[in-house]
Amino acid sequence: MSEQHNVTIKDIAQKLKLSVSTVSRALRNSSEIKPATRQIVRELAAELRYSPNPIALSLKEKKSKIIGVIVPEIANNFCAATIAGIEDIAYSKGYHVITFQSHERLEREIINTQLLSSRRIDGLIISLSNETNSLTHIHDIIGKGIPVVMFDRVSDEITTHKVVVNDYYGAFKATEHLIQEGFHRIAHLTISKYLSITQKRLNGYNDALRKYDIPVRKDWVVHCNFDAAEIEASIRKLFAGEEKPNAILASVERLATICMNVLREMNLRIPEDVALVGFSDNPINHLLSPALTAVRQPTFDIGQQAAELMIHLIEHRNTVPQYRTVQLETTLDIHASSRRVDGH
Repeated sequence: MSEQHNVTIKDIAQKLKLSVSTVSRALRNSSEIKPATRQIVRELAAELRYSPNPIALSLKEKKSKIIGVIVPEIANNFCAATIAGIEDIAYSKGYHVITFQSHERLEREIINTQLLSSRRIDGLIISLSNETNSLTHIHDIIGKGIPVVMFDRVSDEITTHKVVVNDYYGAFKATEHLIQEGFHRIAHLTISKYLSITQKRLNGYNDALRKYDIPVRKDWVVHCNFDAAEIEASIRKLFAGEEKPNAILASVERLATICMNVLREMNLRIPEDVALVGFSDNPINHLLSPALTAVRQPTFDIGQQAAELMIHLIEHRNTVPQYRTVQLETTLDIHASSRRVDGH
């Protein structure tokens, strides 16, 4: 048989002088077929390197076995590790994963959902972009019968499974740590006001300040987009006033990284002049100079949980889902960037 020829069930049936339906049922391990027949069919299928046609299977089962994933940015440790968790579960259960990036743009996110829905995906796992202030496109894809699971950046407007971390507690403990180290002038760099993680982390920051009777300064809460030049300008503006912060809590990894670079350019020492804490699960945090204190999130677990919830929705389409929000805990990984140096 030519190597160019894709082996079919019909080829196996002809070689064994069996009907196509018998071979098909044998490959599905049907109890209707004698064990001996099932064995010889499987052995010949393995010898011929038979592989089921995924398109034919999807038409027959009305499932593509493909899960779409949309993340803000793949070149980001949080997203990359979460995707790895999604793939770990999906592939172990016979599903494939197609990943798209929104690049923090609502327009790109909308295009991505349209492309994925046109590819007959079985479900969509998504973390919203920084610009997402309208969820019409998510409602549309759900309206087409495609289940959606949200993670990290989720919305109360969408009723579905969600996987998040305890953002409030993570920000509270990070802010409290800075206060206990002696830093009382703490600024907060954050992202879009529309996102759930923004509000929860802001609430944690505010409540920690109030616990220690430190006034909350609205001008020290800076909402950033993801343009590097604009982020840099916002950080510099924080230090342009008469009273300057001596610590910064950055709500996402990108903000913490840019902040560290800008502070160096301004000849401000970390942590002697300005302490810094970020939200980041990056394994190289301890290799930075100084090593970065970070609120760590169980990124791989987030992906696994999202995939498990998605596959359950796909495989139980005929039952009414009991949607739930899975909340995982964060840990504060303390390093030199936030430790008070003696004499300062």
